[in-house]
Amino acid sequence: MAKTKIKTNAMRILDAEKIEYRVQTYDISDGLIDGLSVAQKCGEDPACVYKTLVTQGHSQALYVFVVPVAEELDLKKAAASVGEKKVEMIHVKDIQKYTGYIRGGCSPIGMKKKYKTVIDNAAASLDYIVVSGGKKGVQVILAVADLVKAADAELAAIKK
Repeated sequence: MAKTKIKTNAMRILDAEKIEYRVQTYDISDGLIDGLSVAQKCGEDPACVYKTLVTQGHSQALYVFVVPVAEELDLKKAAASVGEKKVEMIHVKDIQKYTGYIRGGCSPIGMKKKYKTVIDNAAASLDYIVVSGGKKGVQVILAVADLVKAADAELAAIKK
């Protein structure tokens, strides 16, 4: 693992909760920050690398969903998992306003406000999970149970 002096809000929360994690950095100079590119750059199996998606429900409440980078969020399953009639992705321009993070650096840990968070239940079979560390070019690697705790998340079947 690359040693880094970067400390994001997500890492500060993990430190405060005494949760073990590793930091993996990757080069963003080529502009490739999509999930599959990130998995490749980090040398990780895409099944272990998850992306953070922010949605808005019919009720106007915001929800965070965490799914494998090679998969798509099933909006109907996602809505059902949070008791909504339907959810829709928020606009990219609104990500920072709601989460405090930017596209490509949105971590499910340490958002501006606490949103109901659901991680796809495929994560339950993993030894570890890789998610954004809260900044482009920075990932955190931790136990799935620790991510569930840090993000105050639930597991549910939410991918297509």
